[in-house]
Parts: sequence; C-alpha cells; structure tokens
Amino acid sequence: MPSRQETSAFIRSAFRSVWSLELMCVLRKDPERPWSQPELVAAMRSSDLVVQQSVDLLLTAGLVVTDSAGSVRYQPANEATERMAAAAEALYIQRPDAVRRMIVAPASSARLFADAFRLRREE
Repeated sequence: MPSRQETSAFIRSAFRSVWSLELMCVLRKDPERPWSQPELVAAMRSSDLVVQQSVDLLLTAGLVVTDSAGSVRYQPANEATERMAAAAEALYIQRPDAVRRMIVAPASSARLFADAFRLRREE
C-alpha cells in the first residue's frame, strides 16, 4: 500500500476537482462496465460539462479508457496506478474533508511550473 505522502501527491497530481475523484470512485465499483455520457451525468447528478472535464482529467491521469462509441470504463494504465487509485479512494472514504482540501488547495509555484511541462494526450 502506498504511503500517505505518496497518496497525497497522487491525489494532488491526478485530480483537479473533487468531481473527477468522485467519478473515478463510481467507475472503480464496476471496472468492466462501459458508461455512456448520459449514464455518468445521471450517476454523478452533474452536468455534461463537469462529467466531460472529469473524464478528460481521468484519461490524462491514465485511470480510464474510452471506446469508439464514447463510453468510459475504469482501466488504470498499470498496476502502480491502480494501487494509487485504490489508496486515494480509501483515503477519501476515511477522510473526505482532508482529501477535498488537498484537491482544492492553491497550487504551489513548483506544481504550476511542473504542470506547464506535463505531456498531454493528443486527440
């Protein structure tokens, strides 16, 4: 299991909003299920925009895949990413307010600088 410090770092880097973490938790419950955009909007009780932004963040983080129909399914890029996602979800269940603060805390200048060089997946 990753350390608390590793988990916190993962949460800060992988999730730009609480919505994206919540979406990952929904998708992790049934990783074999492909979800359509309308199903995710209903499950999240959110908007198309928020769900699409969250899906985009999870794609960038290597936590989900999409198919040709646009359905989304939980599929971490590797076992290490799965361990971090599981640790993030566990911490969120145990200490939701602390995790929310991690996500919404102002970004440090070092994080902003590092994000400027983050590789994005080309569409």
